[in-house]
Amino acid sequence: MQVKDMTVEQLRDLIRHTVEQCLEEYFGDPDSGLKVKEEVKLKLLDSIKVKQAGESSIEPGEVYQKLGMKS
Repeated sequence: MQVKDMTVEQLRDLIRHTVEQCLEEYFGDPDSGLKVKEEVKLKLLDSIKVKQAGESSIEPGEVYQKLGMKS
């Protein structure tokens, strides 16, 4: 496919992907080789389960409160 045949969205996706690849090649993965704490791993797994069940993992009011904002 040539650029002239792409939609605006396809071109944006191509540019975004290209930039991400270049940054990854240049900087690499800063977390490479690091271990994930068991506590963090469990929280992430719980969050995935909640998402898959279609539930919200945190209520909007709680987000506002944690950020010090008024709801």
